[in-house]
Amino acid sequence: MSAVPPRLGLPCPGDGVGLREEHYPHLMRTPPRLWGVDWFEAITENYLDNRGWGLRVLEHVAAHRPVVLHGVSLSIGSTAPLDMSYLAKLRALAERFEPLWISDHLCWTGVHGRNSHDLLPLPLTEESLAHTAARVRAVQDVLGRPLIVENPSSYLEFADSRMPEWEFLARLAEAAGCGLLLDVNNVHVSAFNHGFDPIAYLDAIPADRVVQIHLAGPSDHGTHLIDTHDCPVPDPVWDLYAHAWRRCGPVATMVEWDANIPPFEDVAAELAKARTVRAATALAA
Repeated sequence: MSAVPPRLGLPCPGDGVGLREEHYPHLMRTPPRLWGVDWFEAITENYLDNRGWGLRVLEHVAAHRPVVLHGVSLSIGSTAPLDMSYLAKLRALAERFEPLWISDHLCWTGVHGRNSHDLLPLPLTEESLAHTAARVRAVQDVLGRPLIVENPSSYLEFADSRMPEWEFLARLAEAAGCGLLLDVNNVHVSAFNHGFDPIAYLDAIPADRVVQIHLAGPSDHGTHLIDTHDCPVPDPVWDLYAHAWRRCGPVATMVEWDANIPPFEDVAAELAKARTVRAATALAA
């Protein structure tokens, strides 16, 4: 595969995993040369007001590997005013650790200052698109760097929506000048739940805006999938990853594992499967 220029001037650090508390002891006692991963994604909110052990671990990890910050509370799609206190803390954290990029989700997370701790879907309308693009531009101005926006998993859709999510994301990236975090597992989950073609979704995403790919394992409840990140990446997600890689690669790839978290070595082994998938994809090309 021919080399792809850096998206938005951002590098491709290789294959990474999420920085999780369960793995702090392993990372602190194991020489970094034996970690077996190229970079780490840290959940922003875990470190914004942290003055303890977690921040010390992040300092250690960032001294040896590139890191990115991944948020869950920006609420970019909300009609509430942007939380300038949150953004000030986020900017300070970024200035301290110099992440490769900062990402968050295409969603809203609460109203009237109350955080639901859920990544809630938006009505996919022209009005919502214009509103969200303006907020992304405002956030980028405050942070002084591009925002990378992730497609969420969803379980319900707004009756008022007038375009598919992939069109909304593509137009948002163009209008706001932001990058995209393509969560292949979320595409799989939402496609199953809503009955759309996941390949059509991947084919419609602008490859030159994709900065990162997420992989994870959902839980299967028969009539629907839930984005639980509590198991290995299933075969349908690996198949979608292969397709996404053909369109978008080379691009930073990461495995998320947030519940029933196994030892660090097991997460790293799951991540290593991505190399196998890419190799098979190259042979089939």
